[in-house]
Amino acid sequence: MTTTRDPRTHLVSVVVPVYQGERTLRSVVEELTASVTDRTSPAGRPYRVTEVVLVHDCGPDRSDTVIRKLAAEHEWVRPVWLSRNFGQHAATLAGIAASGGEWVVTMDEDGQHDPEAIGVLLDTAMAQQADVVYARPTNEPPHGAARNAASRGAKWFVERLAKGAPAAEFNSYRLVLGEVARSVAAYAGPGIYLDVAIAWVARRVTTAPVEMRAEGDRPSGYDLRRLLSHFWRLVLSSGTRPLRWVSALGAGAVLLAPVVAVALIVGRALGSWEAPGWTSTMILLMVATGVILFSLGVIAEYVGMAVNMAMGKPLYLPVRDPGEGPLGRDDR
Repeated sequence: MTTTRDPRTHLVSVVVPVYQGERTLRSVVEELTASVTDRTSPAGRPYRVTEVVLVHDCGPDRSDTVIRKLAAEHEWVRPVWLSRNFGQHAATLAGIAASGGEWVVTMDEDGQHDPEAIGVLLDTAMAQQADVVYARPTNEPPHGAARNAASRGAKWFVERLAKGAPAAEFNSYRLVLGEVARSVAAYAGPGIYLDVAIAWVARRVTTAPVEMRAEGDRPSGYDLRRLLSHFWRLVLSSGTRPLRWVSALGAGAVLLAPVVAVALIVGRALGSWEAPGWTSTMILLMVATGVILFSLGVIAEYVGMAVNMAMGKPLYLPVRDPGEGPLGRDDR
């Protein structure tokens, strides 16, 4: 597709990680069709979507078939094939690394994110001179009260862990300056939480009000186990503050020990203890053992992340379309 470009036009790459997009992906791409020619944002800024990068994250459905058909129908659709399922953040980074736009927009496959809001995100970035703009939902996310409350609580907790990371604003619908996004994709290691990595290098991060739509007719890819894993990765990516908490727990145990010892000695001298002290001993042992095991667990998680990076575990591995390789041939 050849078009004459206005030098003022902002060129946008859209990255969509695809896990269960068999039923919803086509409608998302068709909506983006309106933006592959020059458009104007609400504030009058020209922009154009130059490519839509669909990253196949090896989900359980036939998303690969849909991606192939969309790529055959639209020259601006670019598939990226991963060797296995690496997760949403790794798939998003793989798509970002393959993008070439001045701006990168990431959005979900389920239709919850309205492509018409790209202009709103762009206007906010230009008006506030921001490297990153997150969509700030103006309505309650369609996940249920319990999950929404847990999400807010988790983001509040992490925001106090990671200095400078606005966790409360994290959203998978985001606009990122292209060079910032691709730099993050180049250095991010296994287990990293994408938004925390962006916060490390972004000069200014802000939000724009966007109304979220209902998710398409597809089951959520996040069960309780995945959500807890998602949260724990966010905690570990937030920095070394949890390790400082481990040190604080150890220091607290050291300071508490003489206090308890004095209390026991005084109680014994006053005849307050009728039993030999088995209960207090057991309580102290349980507390100390719990602190030690918790501390070792946190340290082990950090060591595991470091080992994965030292051994060269890839964050993702792009491959060619499996349908074009030996696995796609069936001569029977």
